[in-house]
Amino acid sequence: MTDFARLLHADGPNPEHAAALRLYGRFVGDWDAEITAHGPDRTKHVAPGEIHFGWVLEGRAVQDVWIIPRPSGAPAFPIAGNWYGTTLRVYDPAISAWRISWFDPGRGVFRQQIGRPRGDDIVQEGTTDAGDQTRWSFTEITDHSFHWLGEVKPAAASDWRLVVDVMAKRRKV
Repeated sequence: MTDFARLLHADGPNPEHAAALRLYGRFVGDWDAEITAHGPDRTKHVAPGEIHFGWVLEGRAVQDVWIIPRPSGAPAFPIAGNWYGTTLRVYDPAISAWRISWFDPGRGVFRQQIGRPRGDDIVQEGTTDAGDQTRWSFTEITDHSFHWLGEVKPAAASDWRLVVDVMAKRRKV
């Protein structure tokens, strides 16, 4: 392992905010996913993917990599496009919430959100550069699975539109 990888990686949550860090820390590990992209015309496209979560930055953050579809030279995934991006989730005790940054350089997609627990779910909210609201939610969370919803509400609209949903199952060790 290079010094960079060794210094980025952490073995677990930092003890200073360990309880709060478990909100996303419970996802640490490797996941197989089924991704469904939803078009505005009600079309649907399904593809397999994978998600990997890990502790980083002395256990003060959780980072992930989302790959859709799985790397195999697959053609562009309709509606949502191919994803090969990473999210950095950092707990901010000053606001009792998570500051979230998503980077997908291949598609030129970058998002900033704030994430908080909402009941048994986790909801991340932000806006696009065009002013559309975004809401990404983790629902139906268990030790072995979760459902992720990616929604958008254009500035001129009154309703949220589901763009992508992901059913994830933890890989067996």
